[in-house]
Amino acid sequence: MERSLEKMVDPTLAEMGKNLNEAMKMLEDNQRKIEEENEKKYVRNDIPGPLQGSGQDMVSILQLVQNLMHGEEEDESSQSYRLQNVGEQGHMALLGHSLAAYISVLNRERLRNLTTRILSDTTLWLCRLFRYENGSAYYHEDDREGLLKVCRLVIHSCYEDYTVEGFNVLYNKQPVIYISSAARTGLGQTLCSQLGLPLSCMCRVPCNTMFGSQHQMDVALLDRLIKDDINSGKLPLLLVANAGTPGAGHTDKIGRLKELCEQYNIWLHVEGVNLATLALGYVSSSVLAATKCDSMTLTLGSWLGLPAVPAVTLYRHEDPSLSLAAGLTSSQPVEKLRALPLWLSLQYLGHDGIVERIKRASQLSQRLLENLKNMDFIKTSVEDELSSPVVVFKFSPELPNIDQMLHAGPASIIQPPITSNERDICDTFNQWLGEQLAQLVPASGVDVVELEDEGTCVRFSPLMTSAVLGTEVQDVDQLVDCLKMKIPILTCTLQLREEFEQEVKRTVGLSYIEDLSWPGLGVVRYNSDRKNDDKQEKEAEKINTGLLKKLNELESDLTFSLGPEFGGEKNCVYIGMVTEDLDVSELVETIAATGREIEENSRLLENMTEVVRKGIQEAQVQLQKANEERLLEEGLLRQIPVVGSVLNWFSPFQASPKGRTFNLTAGSLESTEPTYVSKVQGTGTTPPPTPTPNRIKQRLPGQKLFKRSLRSSDGFSETSSVSHTDDLEKMEQRSHSVSTVQEQGTVETEKAEQQNEIAQVNDKTEDLQSDKSQQSGNDCTKVEEQESLR
Repeated sequence: MERSLEKMVDPTLAEMGKNLNEAMKMLEDNQRKIEEENEKKYVRNDIPGPLQGSGQDMVSILQLVQNLMHGEEEDESSQSYRLQNVGEQGHMALLGHSLAAYISVLNRERLRNLTTRILSDTTLWLCRLFRYENGSAYYHEDDREGLLKVCRLVIHSCYEDYTVEGFNVLYNKQPVIYISSAARTGLGQTLCSQLGLPLSCMCRVPCNTMFGSQHQMDVALLDRLIKDDINSGKLPLLLVANAGTPGAGHTDKIGRLKELCEQYNIWLHVEGVNLATLALGYVSSSVLAATKCDSMTLTLGSWLGLPAVPAVTLYRHEDPSLSLAAGLTSSQPVEKLRALPLWLSLQYLGHDGIVERIKRASQLSQRLLENLKNMDFIKTSVEDELSSPVVVFKFSPELPNIDQMLHAGPASIIQPPITSNERDICDTFNQWLGEQLAQLVPASGVDVVELEDEGTCVRFSPLMTSAVLGTEVQDVDQLVDCLKMKIPILTCTLQLREEFEQEVKRTVGLSYIEDLSWPGLGVVRYNSDRKNDDKQEKEAEKINTGLLKKLNELESDLTFSLGPEFGGEKNCVYIGMVTEDLDVSELVETIAATGREIEENSRLLENMTEVVRKGIQEAQVQLQKANEERLLEEGLLRQIPVVGSVLNWFSPFQASPKGRTFNLTAGSLESTEPTYVSKVQGTGTTPPPTPTPNRIKQRLPGQKLFKRSLRSSDGFSETSSVSHTDDLEKMEQRSHSVSTVQEQGTVETEKAEQQNEIAQVNDKTEDLQSDKSQQSGNDCTKVEEQESLR
């Protein structure tokens, strides 16, 4: 348009058109700027911060990821410790995920060939490693997903019209899935919900109660259950067995279960941590029988310390169409790339590296088990001492020097009957023991488990934790040393717990609170003497809070607290673990005396407040009476302003001063006349001494409170010699004589001080009398001089 304007002859029209063109451009630019500003405002208001603008750079994004991984409040040392144990084999697994994303963009034909090779290689390697011949593999993220797909496969196999009829076929002949009562929690509910089956299709098989291990499935009872289901028109479908229960690591009688499943045409699926031992040279017969099962699930990630690798379910089935219908195989090449991280990691480790990792974990378990077998007050729950990769143990005070295993059955172990309270206390102590061991030796990976028969136990399963935590032999030795330190504390606390209860019940003002969930000496509460008072609960809270503060200020090895955050009793003092040299009577006496002292001080303050209030009221009444008496003495005329001043000038009125003073000690109003007469303010009566408990006994240098320095170990150690006892008695007599001399010296010193004070008081009294006599003599002399002048 500008070129056309330049060709115009009339310069005026050309200039006008040029100006119009510029004006239109300005208007359009302004409109465009307004639209861009509106768009920017929309972006700022509705789009999150990191997405604004042209995006973030790689360094900023990785820095954000690092901050999210470590955090500001978490312990950086523990995070770095976990990350450094990933190792190069872990990096290979992580590389597999990146390569899988990169390979997925290849053309379809090359992608199909590559994924087929990866899947076939990985499946062949796993079948050879774990002695599972002619098997297929399904790779999945959730370790329960493989069992779920196997259940679908069995349903398709047993119900021919299931694809067409659906749930109508299942309604006519209800399927039954059998799982052990020792299986992981929630497994049956998950299967039923995912398969769309009612919970009545799930049958829990009890474990042995009379013979064999208490964690193995009862085969005879399972046989009766299957027969009952068949007679009632149901279809036994699948049995889930354990090669290593989630709690104690026990293995079911897989050989007998396989025979039973073949008899009734039931699918046998096996899972558990003990399947890892199939890769070793020596395998126990019970675990080796799992190679004949119909399917098994392997969790290689935790066994070998490989992050983010999928779990694998190996299965045998001849019809590929049913496997495709159940979801065990997929025609999508991208689905087959799940095996790529495992394909890379297995090649990196090799056969020797895989076997070495599993073997080292088993050796760690054996080392711990050998130390626990000869340890007092420790009971183990191990199925096979020679090859068990899981060790479960607990503190058991009723069986010292135990070297028997729980798999021998309760009938072969003569145990004294224990009450429910004792069992609850034992579970509480084992919970504390497991938490202490996990805190002191975090690299061991021990945790606390709840077993149906044994209760609370401590579990050491290095196959599930050692590869990630980097557990070594020295960590196991440190775990044993910590356990040896904690056992005497547990034993002494359990023995002194009853003595503490009796002492508290005999002490006035204290009440014993029964709390079986508290791992410690016990729980005590100080009771106020007030009865039927609305403020009793508030007063009890105040006293017990002050009592806890006072006890924590004492120099002792005990721990005093308010108890657990949730579920604890209110207004109580919780006492933690103790040692054998604890003087329970002194502890209880100190608690009671401290509570009384706090209560008396509180009452003294309240009484003083009440006395001061009443004294103020009485003083106001006395002042009012004094004003009335002054009016009567002076007369009415003296109250008139002008007349009163003239009258006072002619006839001065002299009134004796009458004052009042409030004595805090006596709590009463007193006259100030003695103060004007003697020119000295009286001190009044001596206040009573503050009650202080006589609870601090004579202690040796460096000895803390509540410690019995000289105590024979009758109930705690049977190996103490007579000479050692004689030495203790001699030391006790010597300390007693020293304390007696010290007390005599203290008494003599106090008597001398009292005599000095009495002498000082007599001297002061004589000085005061002499001063008064001199003053009176001077006054007499002054009076005589005045009379002579008159």
